[in-house]
Amino acid sequence: MIDFSMADFSKVLTRYDVKTQVVETPEQAAAKMLPSDPLMKAVAEAVLFKKVKEVAPAMAAAMKQYPPAQVINDGLVAGIDAVGKLYADHVYYLPDMMVAAKVMEMGIKLAEKAMGGARETKADVVMHAAEGDPHDIGKNIAAAMMKAAGYNVIDMGRDVPVKDAVAKVIEVKPLLISGTALMTTTMSAFPAEAKLMQEAGLNIPLMGCGGAVNREYATSYPLGIYSAKAPQTALIAQKILDGYDWQKINEEWDSIVGGN
Repeated sequence: MIDFSMADFSKVLTRYDVKTQVVETPEQAAAKMLPSDPLMKAVAEAVLFKKVKEVAPAMAAAMKQYPPAQVINDGLVAGIDAVGKLYADHVYYLPDMMVAAKVMEMGIKLAEKAMGGARETKADVVMHAAEGDPHDIGKNIAAAMMKAAGYNVIDMGRDVPVKDAVAKVIEVKPLLISGTALMTTTMSAFPAEAKLMQEAGLNIPLMGCGGAVNREYATSYPLGIYSAKAPQTALIAQKILDGYDWQKINEEWDSIVGGN
């Protein structure tokens, strides 16, 4: 019989990928990522630390000194960027993202009210959950982050029929259309949408997202691109604004999203 009494299994059983991973606390992320200006920092902290009751007074104080659009970009967006980093590092989880996104939405509405209406947006984006899929939490988070990044989000909701989604794209000619699917039985809506869009002569990227979707599937049909996490959606949208088509997005996806 082999004698294992002197064996050291620590090096065999250690998860070095986890051990070497540097994970920041929310406080450390705040110190590195949030603005130094105290007014903007208070707005960003309301988002980062999910302070629902503090976002309104923080926004009011910041907008006394800065234009509302600047408060959105330098305060709210800074906060949600830090949230996205913590989510990617598995420090924050889905409930944290949901509350932070809600705080950010509250801030955006306050800023828009101060501006006397909706602010000027970069482009229209259509977002929906796939036909037959009742799950829209991920879509809602991504939609909130896209609004904060300056896009006009046309949110069609959940369980959106394929033909309705394509009809909306034909109507508004958005920068992109994003669809989410949490169930494998509903993700087949995306290639069906892509086919109808091509038949209509559209070359608009169709972003596949959600727990049921992976990169291989989302890029297996024409027009298809992929977003693994909500914070990646705005990064990809910016590249489309810069002139990237769906093929180039797929070619440079790793560099666009930072490999996450």
